[in-house]
Amino acid sequence: MDERIVHRDWLPFIAMVSVEFSNVITNTLFKAAALHGLNYYAFIVYTFVLSSLSLLPFYVISHRKSELPHPKLSTLCKISILGLIGLVSQFVGYKGISYGSPTLASAIGNLTPAFTFILAIIFRMEKLALRSLSTEFKIGGTAISIVGALVVTMYKGPPVMSLKTPSVNQLLSALQSDWVTGAIYLAAQYLLLAIWYIFQAHIMKEYPAEIIVVFMYQVCGSILSLSLGLFVIPNLDAWIVRTQIGLAAVLYSGLLGSSLSTLVHTWGLHLKGPVYIATFRPLSIVFAAAMGVFILGDTLYLGSVIGSLLISIGFYAVIWGKAKEEIVDDSEINSLQASSSQKTPLLQDSRVENI
Repeated sequence: MDERIVHRDWLPFIAMVSVEFSNVITNTLFKAAALHGLNYYAFIVYTFVLSSLSLLPFYVISHRKSELPHPKLSTLCKISILGLIGLVSQFVGYKGISYGSPTLASAIGNLTPAFTFILAIIFRMEKLALRSLSTEFKIGGTAISIVGALVVTMYKGPPVMSLKTPSVNQLLSALQSDWVTGAIYLAAQYLLLAIWYIFQAHIMKEYPAEIIVVFMYQVCGSILSLSLGLFVIPNLDAWIVRTQIGLAAVLYSGLLGSSLSTLVHTWGLHLKGPVYIATFRPLSIVFAAAMGVFILGDTLYLGSVIGSLLISIGFYAVIWGKAKEEIVDDSEINSLQASSSQKTPLLQDSRVENI
């Protein structure tokens, strides 16, 4: 097989699937550790600190190779705000997983493109051309995703897959307060994540050095999370990781989960673009459902299956609309360049003669 084809097609595919699987492992380990008493404030602090340490070598290399000057004070302030948004997002996200499940987190996570689209309209970053097919797909996909999220949250239905015998209460229950609370927390997390994406895009235009920005973001998150964590939980005994599953969750999330995901996504953005990366997101639902049933002993309900399917359909509709819009924009730019080049043949001829 041609080495260029492997690098261009197979490596990104394997990397994206691996990252989605890795993210689900992080959430599953956290859920298992939380059930054994791991404090989620401590978990987030340790994750930020270990991620910063694991990214430090890449930061040093990137900083030496980068031709950019040191970031301005305004840029550092914006990265600090980005760290605050990311920190709050993680707090509500892991709180949501503690109430719900990794499967619920993976399903709700596919709302991110819909949230991003809505926010982009609010901040006038997106123009609504209602007669455009791409806009219709984005609006329709957003609506379908929201309906799917409501189905996942409000309807559980009969169990589809479980390794334990469900009780009568489980069979009759269509709504559990913990499940709804978890869904609300997770929806808040991915709304904040959409804000994080928009704000990060603004920072990257100002200082286009991905590794440096990500490292400084992790450092800001470490400082902020540690300060908040010590204020909320001053008892140092609560910060001790006492179980093997808790230690595994912290080490995996800090050294592999968060840092690996960030690096692979940054590499994938350069190589394939954001649409390619986004298409792999619904895979996390399949991974999370399987791991939830076989490792955590969760029950997979019909409502989760139907809602996840609707969210995935809405997700791909929004992504398709965005991709279609980018193709149209690129074709318009190419046509403008072609027309301008046709208007200046004398300049082209002079260049050829000089060469």
